[in-house]
Amino acid sequence: MTREPLQLTEPRLPRHVAVVMDGNGRWAKQRHKARALGHRAGVGAARRIVRACHRRGVEVLTLFAFSQENWQRPPLEVRLLMELFVRTLQREIESLHKNRVRIRFIGDHHDFPPSLREMMRKAEERTGANDGLLLLIAAGYGGQWDIAQAAQRLCAEGLPITPANLETRLVTAGLPHPDLLIRTGGERRVSNFLLWQLAYSELYFSDVLWPDFDEAEFDKALGWYAGRERRFGRVPESA
Repeated sequence: MTREPLQLTEPRLPRHVAVVMDGNGRWAKQRHKARALGHRAGVGAARRIVRACHRRGVEVLTLFAFSQENWQRPPLEVRLLMELFVRTLQREIESLHKNRVRIRFIGDHHDFPPSLREMMRKAEERTGANDGLLLLIAAGYGGQWDIAQAAQRLCAEGLPITPANLETRLVTAGLPHPDLLIRTGGERRVSNFLLWQLAYSELYFSDVLWPDFDEAEFDKALGWYAGRERRFGRVPESA
C-alpha cells in the first residue's frame, strides 16, 4: 500500500473513523448463497477500507467485527465466523505489519476459543511498535458492556464514577473519539457500538451492503463529513 501525502492536521479529514459493517447476510441472500459467502466477501471490503484509511492519513479505524449480541446467532454461523476470523488473521497480519498498521482488539474475549485469543495476542504483539494506522477490531464488544466494565473498575479501585474517570477506564482510553461513524446496509441505528464514544460523532448511513462498499463509497462518506459543521454543543460562529 502506497501512502498518499496528506496533512494530518487537515480539519476536514476525520482522525478516527468507526464502521458498522452491515449487510453481509443480505448480500449473500440476494445471490441465493449461504450467509458464510457474504461474510467472506465482507473481509474484502474491510481490506479495501483499511487500505483507503492508510492512504488518506486517517489515524484510527475501528471496525465492528463481532458484537456481544452476535453470540445469539445460530451456532453454525458463529462457528463459521470464528473460523473466518482465524483465517483472516493468518492471511492479513504480515501485510498489515509491512504497512506499519498497528492492530488492537477491543471487547470481551472470554468466550472466544483459546487458540483465537492467542492469535489475537500475537497479532497485537507483532504490530505493537508500528507507527501507522491504528486498526481497532471490536470483537465480542458492546457499548453497554464497555461502560459497565469501566464503572466496575472504578468501584474496585474506590474511585468516584465521574465522566472523566469513566473515560480513562473505557477500552478506547487515550484515543480520540470517532469523528465519523459509517454504517452500511441501510439501517439507521448504532446497535450498541461505542455508545459513550459516539456522543458527538457525525453519523453517516449508506444503503450499500458492506461487501459492495468500496473506496469510492468511502470517499462519499468523507466528502459528506467535510461538509458538516461540528459544534460540540457550541453556538455556530455565524449565529
